[in-house]
Amino acid sequence: MIEEISIRSLGVIGEATLPLGPGFTAITGETGAGKTMVVSALGLLLGERGDAAAIRSGATQAVVEGRWLIDPESSVAERVRDAGGDLDDEGSAAGLLLTRAVTQEGRSRATVGGRSAPVKVLSEIGESLVVVHGQSDQVRLRSASAQREALDRFAGEPVAAVLGDYQTVYRRWQAAQAELDLLTEERDRRGREADDLRSALAEIEAIAPQRGEDVQLAETIDRLSNLEELRLAAAQAQELVSSQSGEDVGDALGFLDQARRLLDRASEHDASLVPVVGTLAEATALAAEVSAQLAHYLGGLDADGAAELATLQERRAELGALVRKHGTSLDDVLDRFESGGERLIELDGDTDRIEALGAEVGELRERIILLGDRLTELRSAAATQLGERVTEELAALAMATARVTVQLSDRPEYATTGKDQVEFLLQPHPGSEPRALARGASGGELSRVMLAIEVVIAATDPIPTFIFDEVDAGVGGASAIEIGRRLARLATTAQVIAVTHLAQVAAFATNHLTVVKDVDGAVTASSVRQLSGEDRVAEMARLLSGLPDSESGLTHARELLDLAADDRATV
Repeated sequence: MIEEISIRSLGVIGEATLPLGPGFTAITGETGAGKTMVVSALGLLLGERGDAAAIRSGATQAVVEGRWLIDPESSVAERVRDAGGDLDDEGSAAGLLLTRAVTQEGRSRATVGGRSAPVKVLSEIGESLVVVHGQSDQVRLRSASAQREALDRFAGEPVAAVLGDYQTVYRRWQAAQAELDLLTEERDRRGREADDLRSALAEIEAIAPQRGEDVQLAETIDRLSNLEELRLAAAQAQELVSSQSGEDVGDALGFLDQARRLLDRASEHDASLVPVVGTLAEATALAAEVSAQLAHYLGGLDADGAAELATLQERRAELGALVRKHGTSLDDVLDRFESGGERLIELDGDTDRIEALGAEVGELRERIILLGDRLTELRSAAATQLGERVTEELAALAMATARVTVQLSDRPEYATTGKDQVEFLLQPHPGSEPRALARGASGGELSRVMLAIEVVIAATDPIPTFIFDEVDAGVGGASAIEIGRRLARLATTAQVIAVTHLAQVAAFATNHLTVVKDVDGAVTASSVRQLSGEDRVAEMARLLSGLPDSESGLTHARELLDLAADDRATV
């Protein structure tokens, strides 16, 4: 139940607070005063799309805040906690605060229980808290999907349980059928892919490349291609370090040894030369080691490098051709080889998979048919009851000779909601042809049928709050009084909020709010007042005659209020 709603800078409403509470609340006001903005504000709190154009002129943002009382053990309370929100004063009823702000830039912010949350959370919560009926909803009642939803709500848990099972199986069937269709349609292409992959894997396996082999080949080929240059450089370096020619030429090793001997003799006269002698001895040893390494390097140079070079260049050519054909690098080729086996198994398994999917699709289809038939049985039984009860309600809404029937027919194919096409038919009077609401019902008839359906469904599918935006459009006189009675009756089990322009409807409200318009130059500001006593009588008279001070209007207003009070006393 909604306790209170606060609105700031939305449309023509500058700032207003709506005290709501239990029972039946009627919202009235002059044309253009902003009654529709009240419904728009509720829509924002329920997650509808925010429109920057609805922000009051001169304001930077519109803000709506609503306080609900909810069951702390309900699924709504659990969703609030999941979103990080808090509930106030948890007991038999806990307070829930929802807010929504829309800026001039079109950005939207929502809070749930004092915590920022995505707007979709408001939508999820609103689905369980409120049912809104407006002019667009009357149009929607003309659609087959809205009529099926109404029937399923009336049927309650039995249909909901079977429909849940059906939709689970239906989604599995859709997924399996889609995969089967894809495999069947692409069987030839996937067969060619398998053949190409098998050929590629065989070619790669025959050449048997190794990771890093191309880098090693490049290094070895570079060495062998410059073998003579390497041999000459190493031989000359060795000759400079330690001459192997036997001729009396100077080399590094000889010079180092000669320097060491000279300083060694001189160190007898100056001890500070001893470390230098040691360093020269180390340098001599290092030079000898370098000479040995160069000798080893020269001994290891392949004498038959030309033959090896040809072999390696041939191998590199093979690897290059493999890369050009099967990848962008040798690692890429090897990656394809390693993953290609699994892909080939998958492709080669298409036939087995197609057979398995065919069997699965068949089994799921049989389950869809069984569950769909069960849905049809339950809906057919509920359709008869719903038609009878709505007809009874219409008799009390000044449509005593009208009859509503709910007709089921088969769709061409199964869909997510079954195979049933649901259509509400209205027979205005005996002897007339039943006509579809989608084609023949007037606005007034549609308003009353919608209200009758909601009153009947409320007995099996209770909703905490109903909001009606001019459900009485196109209705007047005795029919309007009966609409007021039915809204009051619905309010005995749920909270009812109705925006209305008819005194006959407003008279049955237990809480009467009026949207008041003040004009100051070019700016219109609206606020909301709660009416009681003579103020309410005057507003009723205005609704009846347009003259709040008319004696006849005031008298008629009091008569309507007395009638509504007597009705409440007999309930």
